[in-house]
Amino acid sequence: MISRPQLPLTAAIALALAASSHALTEAERAFDEDLPRIIVTADPLGDRTADEIIRPVSVLVNEELDRRRAGTLGEVLDGMPGVANSDFGPGVGRPVVRGLQGTRVQVLEDGLGTSDVSGEGADHAIALDPSRADQIEVFRGPATLLYGSGAAGGVVNIRTWRFSPVLPEAPRIDGAFSYGFNGKDRQGRLALEGPVGQDFVFRADYSLRRTDDFDIKGFQQVGQTAGNEDTLRNSDVETDSGSITGLWRGDWGHFGLGLSYWETEYGIPENFDARPRDIGGQSDDLERVFADYIRLDLRGEFIDPLPGISMGRLKMAWTDFEQEEVEFEFNRTPAGGELDERIVEAEFSNREFDARLELVHEPIANFRGVFGLQFTDREFEADDPRGADRGFYVRPNVTRTLSAFLVEELPTNFGRLEFGGRIERVRSAPDDVFGYRVEGITTADGSFLAFPEVLDAKAFTPFSLSAGALVEVGSDYHLRTSITRSERAPSPEQLFAFGRHAAAGTFEIGDPSLSKEGYTNIELGFDRHAGAFRFDVTAFYNRVNNFIFLASEDDGTGTPVGVNDIGNRAGEGAAANCAPGAGGLCRLRNQLVVNEQANAEFYGIELTSSIALVDGPVPLVLRLSGDHVRGKLRDGGNLPRITPTRAGVGLDTGFGDFDLSIDYQRVFKQTNVAEAESETAGFDLLGFDLFWRPQVLRGAQVYLQGRNLLNEDGRRHQSFFKEDAPIIGRALTTGLRFQLGG
Repeated sequence: MISRPQLPLTAAIALALAASSHALTEAERAFDEDLPRIIVTADPLGDRTADEIIRPVSVLVNEELDRRRAGTLGEVLDGMPGVANSDFGPGVGRPVVRGLQGTRVQVLEDGLGTSDVSGEGADHAIALDPSRADQIEVFRGPATLLYGSGAAGGVVNIRTWRFSPVLPEAPRIDGAFSYGFNGKDRQGRLALEGPVGQDFVFRADYSLRRTDDFDIKGFQQVGQTAGNEDTLRNSDVETDSGSITGLWRGDWGHFGLGLSYWETEYGIPENFDARPRDIGGQSDDLERVFADYIRLDLRGEFIDPLPGISMGRLKMAWTDFEQEEVEFEFNRTPAGGELDERIVEAEFSNREFDARLELVHEPIANFRGVFGLQFTDREFEADDPRGADRGFYVRPNVTRTLSAFLVEELPTNFGRLEFGGRIERVRSAPDDVFGYRVEGITTADGSFLAFPEVLDAKAFTPFSLSAGALVEVGSDYHLRTSITRSERAPSPEQLFAFGRHAAAGTFEIGDPSLSKEGYTNIELGFDRHAGAFRFDVTAFYNRVNNFIFLASEDDGTGTPVGVNDIGNRAGEGAAANCAPGAGGLCRLRNQLVVNEQANAEFYGIELTSSIALVDGPVPLVLRLSGDHVRGKLRDGGNLPRITPTRAGVGLDTGFGDFDLSIDYQRVFKQTNVAEAESETAGFDLLGFDLFWRPQVLRGAQVYLQGRNLLNEDGRRHQSFFKEDAPIIGRALTTGLRFQLGG
């Protein structure tokens, strides 16, 4: 029996497939033409399109990317098949792929990790500027074979223009400016590209974003009936980024060296009127995050570097990342409103070196393939500097990873076969914490947890194998199938966390005894890639042994347990942190979450389709999409924060220099909830994109975009923050993009 949330998705699939009987029309014959080959750069073979890769891959480029551009990566990708946004206010947006997020979804910039701390907290921003992207590639499902333990859920690669071997004939300036009426969202970007002779190009760019607090529909918190309304307080964002890059090109290949920086300040939305106040209701505090990095990148691609090697690629990056989470306390007395105190509650530091070597070999007995090595050295700290003795959220640690991988492709008379393997060695060495404030906590069953001052290093040897086939069914269809057996090492925060994460509002407990996760993933896909009617449908089943997840403790009433800053609950010394009259709950706003391990399974279906209904001066294209993922424990119960079922429909049309797209998506109610997790109501999203691209002004476009036109009070079930902040309300954005020279 089909559950009710799946019915619209099933109907969308049936409608799309039924339309194929009417697809061979005059519109299809006009539509069926050669399209530009869009190479997926994160694929190690380096010369395949998404249609030629067995694993499910989505690519955003050109007009489709322009329609989706937004302030965070999660916003850009939200609504793609199998991909959702897990936000923590407008300053944070991290992609969720098939229900998995955090350190299981590897985010890359030009083929190497972003080297930030976004995986260490739901409130942490991804350290990249999405406006810099020329192309975004999303690998759905386990990609550990390609990129290691951090890619057990998927990979998102942002390809920028910085290391492109295509040199302009003359200096060129690219610009983009936009204004969003909701939150006074001002964004701008300028990029300069200047050739020096025939073999060298200099590139530089600068981007910024400034916003005020954003508007929402109704009250901020679930169940709130009084207080501030229609404004998401403390939701403003300020971001700057820039880079300079030099690239040499010759008959031997190309080599680039670049320096970049990124810095941001954003608020964690607070509602002063709805939560308990400190000091008997006489003061308010708000959390803000300050983060920045400086990064040095090297990219090289070398033609025929060694006998039997047709291409060699070298990628290296060194990153110095810092982040502070700061509490600002304001006086609420009648004469107040003034800043009382600025307290640094958490300091994060991540210094990381990444290197990756890929060697594409000449065909051997019809096999073409790539092998390589990857190395990562990461020094990470997450301290709580309050008080005389420093505490920590995650114990300081050094993690080193060395891996080797191989991917082989065999063309056949029916399509192609693909095989691959990867082995890696991961070693995480925690620091001793003598002199640190090591806390203890009593759990629901009465046991007492406390980390010892000394912990041994943890080492893991994850191994991955993959096999797949792509079968050409006639000239227009592909049947894709694959099976992957992969392993993932626990991340350092899953092993070594033990403390308050202030801005996230959690008290997180890790477990040094965690073992490797094991994934067995089976995919089956069918697509039509030619003609006016195209579709791509994929079904997957992912069986996970020893799955690690953050579980909320239940207080016995279905409500998550809250603890104070040092881990105590009400009646366990909490009053020691409260002023007289404030009550024992004044600091109990940290949700207690514990890293637990259990066997789990994920399964689901994803669909995209398009039908060219009308050709001519006013074309009309109908798009249908939808996805469904189910995540549960094999012994019973549901996994938390699983993306709800979604179904959407869109229309594309235009006339002359104008293009118009209208999109509607239904996000269904999520009723499959974990312990101490509440159900999340469904909501509807309606938006449009209107572009004017005058042919007489090459590279110029003026646009108007609308989002959440129904002004819905939607909550993202996959977000830790759903109870405290809804999605942004109705938003209109206008902007200009242009290109000069080149």
